[in-house]
Amino acid sequence: MKSLVSRFLGQEDLNFLLTNRIPRRWLTIFMGWFSRVEQPLVRDASIAVWRFFSGLDLSDAKKARFTSMHDCFTRELRAGARSVDADPNVLASPSDAIVGACGRVEAGMLIQAKGFPYLIEDLIPDAVLAAGFHDGTYVTLRLTAAMYHRFHAPHDVTLGTATYISGDTWNVNPVALKRVERLYCRNERLVLPLVLACNGDTIALVPVAAILVAGIRLHCADVLMNLRYRGANRIVCDTRVAKGEELGWFEHGSTIIVFAPRGYALCEGIAEGAEIRMGRALMRLPDRQDAGRGFRPPAPPATPPRS
Repeated sequence: MKSLVSRFLGQEDLNFLLTNRIPRRWLTIFMGWFSRVEQPLVRDASIAVWRFFSGLDLSDAKKARFTSMHDCFTRELRAGARSVDADPNVLASPSDAIVGACGRVEAGMLIQAKGFPYLIEDLIPDAVLAAGFHDGTYVTLRLTAAMYHRFHAPHDVTLGTATYISGDTWNVNPVALKRVERLYCRNERLVLPLVLACNGDTIALVPVAAILVAGIRLHCADVLMNLRYRGANRIVCDTRVAKGEELGWFEHGSTIIVFAPRGYALCEGIAEGAEIRMGRALMRLPDRQDAGRGFRPPAPPATPPRS
């Protein structure tokens, strides 16, 4: 039964129709409400269906029981469930993921999927910050529905401000990525410039939300940034986070695009299609003689969040 349904949904035209040619915004708002229902029968049935279709594995979860499907989706890890690469010359993966397109940002362009390039300035609206990653390195990390959905600091970093960009909720699966141009640039997302404590370089994480629940949370900002958020676009964080510590989480699955300036290189085994876990070596810092020469954008004016 499961294999028949998987083959049925695996048809690209049908998959795209069912996951995108629907009222994405209203379905996303509805699912955001439904996923939080704590009635035991609703909770247990929802998680059972999710487990059946996605291969959900909760063996590494901190809790054995959940109050709702949302509680399960945003679960924390039990202690020791992931190891973080301790090499100070390595940026660790901020999340569990399947590696998508990755490589060089050439002349300000990067790849969404084969034949679908886009401008980094369309993804990151701060032109100064975006320009700092021209000729740099990027890697797209796609989180599937069954994966752990919290994201972590790739190194010892300082996060000064976070920029929230409201947008659509297109599905970010491979079928949609091959059909919708500039998809990541259309969807709701956060831009997180992170200053490395070791050399002062600025890297960036861009978490991109998607259909059904959407929404992104940060530990340093007590607001839910989603389709109903009407607060400040730029949020003061001014927080230091150690390598491997949690930065935040998705209310639903999606993608994180990691950017580093020129001189940073992908680590061995980081290639399209590779499945990785949070903490694995992702990028290597420049040689010592080049350290500290990376991009350092001027601090933008920050607007505190409105209640």
